[in-house]
Amino acid sequence: MTMPTVTMNTVTLIWIVFPFLIGFIIYLIPKFDRLLALVGVLGSLAYATQLLTSNQEPLVLRLLDNFGVSLILDPLAGFFILTNALVVMAVILYCWTTNKSPFFYAQVLILHGSLNAAFSTSDFISLYVALEVISISSFLLIGYPRTDRSLWVAMRYLFISNVAMLFYLVGAVLVYQSHHSFDYVGLKNAPTEAFALIFLGLLVKGGVFVSGLWLPLTHAESETPVSALMSGIVVKAGVFPLVRCALLLEEINPIVRVFGMATAVLGVSCALLEKDTKRTLAFSTVAQLGFILAVPIVGGFYALTHGLVKSALFLIVGNLPSRNFKILQQNPIPNSIWIVLTIASLSISGFPLLSGFGSKMLTMNELFPWQVVVMNISAVGTAATFSKFIFLPHQSQDEEKSPMPSPGFWIAIATLIGSLVLANVVYLQAYTIDNIVKSLLIISVGWLAYWFIFRKVSIKLPRLLEQFDHLIGVMSLSLVVLFWMVFV
Repeated sequence: MTMPTVTMNTVTLIWIVFPFLIGFIIYLIPKFDRLLALVGVLGSLAYATQLLTSNQEPLVLRLLDNFGVSLILDPLAGFFILTNALVVMAVILYCWTTNKSPFFYAQVLILHGSLNAAFSTSDFISLYVALEVISISSFLLIGYPRTDRSLWVAMRYLFISNVAMLFYLVGAVLVYQSHHSFDYVGLKNAPTEAFALIFLGLLVKGGVFVSGLWLPLTHAESETPVSALMSGIVVKAGVFPLVRCALLLEEINPIVRVFGMATAVLGVSCALLEKDTKRTLAFSTVAQLGFILAVPIVGGFYALTHGLVKSALFLIVGNLPSRNFKILQQNPIPNSIWIVLTIASLSISGFPLLSGFGSKMLTMNELFPWQVVVMNISAVGTAATFSKFIFLPHQSQDEEKSPMPSPGFWIAIATLIGSLVLANVVYLQAYTIDNIVKSLLIISVGWLAYWFIFRKVSIKLPRLLEQFDHLIGVMSLSLVVLFWMVFV
């Protein structure tokens, strides 16, 4: 082992521990909670940047032999870690001038560190530990306001998550039984039951397809900064292992792609008909997770652009005077809010000059032939969905009727949107005439579909499958589908 490798191994281990250490220090020195939280995130930002800019081979660490804790740090992990750093940084800046307690910032740091661990690991037992800590931290953040509603939503999330992890843990044990290791590659020779149980747990955690119908209520009813965290980065802890497994095991790749397509269609269909702004964004998150899974090889870049823009959108929508589109269409919003809302909406729609364009085109260009029609329809649906935000009426701001958002809001939005512009450098090759024309055509068709069809449609979506007592049943149906897909 060379000296640079030894140094990088040490740096990696320090980086993984660092957010947890800072999180506990916040309890000891609560006076500097916000500053310490920001320092904890900057370490991840630096590490992710190093992963993405260096030309070194992927870093592989095995700390406990076959019994667990094996890590892979490569550009795929780098994109997810960078997303984690930027989203959490934006949330900390957003909350800077609020009265959030040190407990809040400590939990954000613990959540951040657990996500880093989930994006680094390549074995099922370490991932299990990371996902459980993520669940507990998310539960505490969702229930932070301590209202009856927030506590119920938090308990609902934790229960669903724990049930999913029970399925997952049984699958992980079956992998070890057949492979004598918890490594992801052990799925190759594992029994069908192991694959189905592990994937069910990850589908639920990631909010993928019908297994993720817990997501809309949880994300919509959480506080604004927590919604930004959940949709921007937390759900990707379940999606990342699916992407990693699809890249490691060729036979799993088509199954992941199929779930990606189904998820994109489900999310877009529901988002188009929603009349609530936060629920629209939550269903859009489901759809965009589908795009990540539809083309695993470029899922890292898509995860970055989606995480940035969806966090920005939740922070912006949290500062609108209402969550009801009908009310917003009758009461113009301030121009300053509308401008940043439109920029973010254009990015997720795939408009040039923003990195959402590059990630969308890169994904579209890497589709298998049997995916093209479905994913292009989903892209048109995404553009139509965000037409609801772009075409909201707006006017100059009356500070007496609608006070200006806090400085922390503008700093957070500037961080996220600035990152969306800078991330264009990842795929400058996207800027060809064909890609630009294709992107503008998709957006134009989406706008026309909204203006002449969906703007006039008034259908109330049933929420039967989102109800708490049906979510476990939906899990069981997903498990049956997974068994069938593997056998086929």
